[in-house]
Amino acid sequence: MDTKVLLWKLLWDYDPNGLIVLDADMNVCLVNPGFCRMMRLDCDEIIGRKGVDILGDVDDFAKVLRTRLVNRGIEREYPQIPLYVRQVIFPISKEKLVAAIFVDFTKEWQQEKELAELKREAITEVTQVVNKQMSVAQEIAGLLGETTAEIKVSLLRLLDMLEKKDGGEDE
Repeated sequence: MDTKVLLWKLLWDYDPNGLIVLDADMNVCLVNPGFCRMMRLDCDEIIGRKGVDILGDVDDFAKVLRTRLVNRGIEREYPQIPLYVRQVIFPISKEKLVAAIFVDFTKEWQQEKELAELKREAITEVTQVVNKQMSVAQEIAGLLGETTAEIKVSLLRLLDMLEKKDGGEDE
């Protein structure tokens, strides 16, 4: 076997990214082991099947084949697996094929989701604490207002009694 061919085969077999090739009818022609691991399928189960059966939506693949323009950075979730990938889809025009590289970002994506959830929970907790503090502060203010009014009434009565007592002795 030619050294270059052997090298390409090794790269194809050991690339951790998923690689897939579809024909003009959007049937799967070729996949690498990385793609099979990502999709949790055997390579034999994928080759020859409709791309839509494996990938769901293949509109981006058809568009790239039709326009012959590379589509980079497509982010896609496969919730049933679960898998979150960034894709680069590119045409192989002479062969009327379209290929894609799938880069697995599932761990990073899950961490982002968990962080977002923690932020939402923290905001909810802080809001609840602030609301509770406001309620307690209003209650305390109300009680202070009531006791202040009661003290004022008592002091006014006491002053009134003292004035009457003082006024009565002077007469």
